[in-house]
Amino acid sequence: MSGQIAHFNDDNFDSEITEGLTLVDFYADWCGPCRMMEPIIEELAAEFSGTAKIGKLDIEASQKTTSVYNVTSIPTMILFKDGNEVKRIVGVKDKDSLKEMISAEMSI
Repeated sequence: MSGQIAHFNDDNFDSEITEGLTLVDFYADWCGPCRMMEPIIEELAAEFSGTAKIGKLDIEASQKTTSVYNVTSIPTMILFKDGNEVKRIVGVKDKDSLKEMISAEMSI
């Protein structure tokens, strides 16, 4: 993992979340709060490079995955561990809250 944000879609989603920790930011380009989260997601991707995958999924381009995970409000961040959802946060959150959530799952 290079510290860059991963880009998920309906085609690659299942294979991308199967191993380790993966934080997925469900977003839309037109969503103001989602745009507010972008720099935070970028910083988390850099900080967790090599230990957790951090990425984004455009809800309009990936409606199947959005529906499967019942994402009805954005931004929604879902943390997966070995392919299983372990935490979900809806709405804008600060970097420290997200960092704490990821770190807590790393120690389990």
